Amino acid sequence: MLRVLAADDEAPALEELTYLLRRHPRIEHVKPARDAAEALREIGRMIKSGERLDAVFLDICMPALDGLDFARLAAGFADPPAIVFVTAHDEFAVTAFEFGAVDYILKPIDPDRLGEAVRRVDEAVHREITPYEPETDEVIPVELGGRTRLISRADVTHAETQGDYIRLHTADGSYLLRMPLAALAERWRTAGFIRIHRKTLVAAAHITELRFDEGRALVQVGDLLLPVSRRHTREVRDLLIRRFRQRPPSPDE
Repeated sequence: MLRVLAADDEAPALEELTYLLRRHPRIEHVKPARDAAEALREIGRMIKSGERLDAVFLDICMPALDGLDFARLAAGFADPPAIVFVTAHDEFAVTAFEFGAVDYILKPIDPDRLGEAVRRVDEAVHREITPYEPETDEVIPVELGGRTRLISRADVTHAETQGDYIRLHTADGSYLLRMPLAALAERWRTAGFIRIHRKTLVAAAHITELRFDEGRALVQVGDLLLPVSRRHTREVRDLLIRRFRQRPPSPDE
């Protein structure tokens, strides 16, 4: 069970966040704070009294000390709490994950989305997880000109439906595989493949950019720009942000 703080300078928003968190079965205690400064003072009090704090759910745009400042300061504690940002502003998402945020929720709060954030906090607090753990590569037999060729899953950049088949794309060419895309998506889900459209499955490792053009989301895969459906846009954005946060620093950084 989790013990958490909720911080927001707007009283109605704080009341709603506190109410939703208290309803969640994985949370045993919620302490509200009227801003980030009060949340910091509460953490200090809890440390002195030996109380456990697992996570802080907080807004970003608050007066004096904002949510990002709070995350920077909280990281200096010996046992820092997990951070979840709950905000109406999506432009701080990348920065938030650079600060080590576990999740980033947009207002108005969707209770199911908040529940997913609580689940991620619970996993982060109680066991070490790596969303993209290395696993044994898979070899896929495909038919090519009457011959069977073996394709490594690691070489597949994306797959798309083509009639009764799936076309697998690699840097060297494309190959047909007779299999429903939904089945392949489930089979390769833990290998870092993500559905961006009902007709398209993409290897997240091969996505180099997410862009928005006249309200449409697209991902860059090699030289291609692939459309992302509205249904999958948030999932794709969240996944790419998490991968950026978990990316090991390059030798030049």
